[in-house]
Amino acid sequence: MIKVAMTSVYVDDVAKAHAFYTGVLGFETRTRTNLEDGTPFVTVGAGEGAQRDLELLLEPGRDPVAEPYRRAVREAGRPAIVLSVTDLRAEYERLRGEGVHFVREPREEGPVLTAVLDDTVGNLVRLTQPKG
Repeated sequence: MIKVAMTSVYVDDVAKAHAFYTGVLGFETRTRTNLEDGTPFVTVGAGEGAQRDLELLLEPGRDPVAEPYRRAVREAGRPAIVLSVTDLRAEYERLRGEGVHFVREPREEGPVLTAVLDDTVGNLVRLTQPKG
């Protein structure tokens, strides 16, 4: 069986991203170290022991490969990542109370409720909840 173990999101600032993804979104730190060349290697995952086998790498995004991709995705208004929540409206209110900027308020899109936020490190993030 093959399954996803890690995926990445390019970020402007790894330390700032780590603070946002853990302190605001509620992820937990899984790995926090530096590679031999000093590049930070930081992964986070769902808190409370959920999805122990899936990690999100907060990848430094200032390089010639990542920058054009990041710019194009952002300019197109596309989320860099989609995160699921159990109660979108409650998360929306909680995150707004934390000062999170939403570029799209909660709305129905087909079989899901969605909202899109700015992660403060160069990305749009979609929150989604299945309807019903």
